[in-house]
Amino acid sequence: MLPREELLKGVENREQMAHIIDLADRAIKTWEVAVTDFLSPIELMETQTAFNRLTEVHLVAFGGYPQAERQRVAIARIDLPLDATSVPLAALEIAGNFLFDSASHRDFLGSLLGTGIVREKVGDIIVLGERGAQAVVSPDLVEFLEMSLTQVRSVPVKTQRIELGELKIREPKKKELTTVEASMRLDAIASAGFGMSRSKMADLINSGDVRVNWKDISQTSYQLKPNDLIAIRGKGRLEVGEVQVTKKERYRIQLTRYL
Repeated sequence: MLPREELLKGVENREQMAHIIDLADRAIKTWEVAVTDFLSPIELMETQTAFNRLTEVHLVAFGGYPQAERQRVAIARIDLPLDATSVPLAALEIAGNFLFDSASHRDFLGSLLGTGIVREKVGDIIVLGERGAQAVVSPDLVEFLEMSLTQVRSVPVKTQRIELGELKIREPKKKELTTVEASMRLDAIASAGFGMSRSKMADLINSGDVRVNWKDISQTSYQLKPNDLIAIRGKGRLEVGEVQVTKKERYRIQLTRYL
């Protein structure tokens, strides 16, 4: 049995983590691969952080393409091989003419859930503008969704399975930059990385629009560290890279902004 209480310590999504621990225990006992539903970014991060300390099992996460936010996790004994093909996924094309009634990510997700399925069975949704969207889902739902998902907003759609390789993924644009700051405060580094005033950044943090490593952070003085990921709704993401202390005891910080 895995050390449940130790793995649950400090975890925000305790119910989800407890279920994943149960899956891992089953994988150890049965010598089979156990697979989770789709996890949100914070659930995935907590799972990877907790399980990286274990020697009995290992895991691999995949969501259909390298940059996927929502991913499923395959878990197995350390003796068994695992790779991305161990994670069962399917891709759907949701095609329609959205030229005169455009649909957002929320619209496509709402229509998917409106068929009666739960959020945990749906991965990323890629909106393709007037042509519709593509979605990554649990393979056991493909046939049901092909029959049941026939309309999004006012637009009739045809839903059919496609190969994962047919997902129309755009590589994220990124910009490398360097800033020198007196501290590792969130408001200072984020304002430099996103190119806005510190007061404006403080307003965004205080209003709950800023997340660090997928957790909502409302303190402007929150201390960042290398590899932290800052996300602001509608403005993209910022990754903290290498940090060096200068002779004047200031911090020279390498940043990568994803646009």
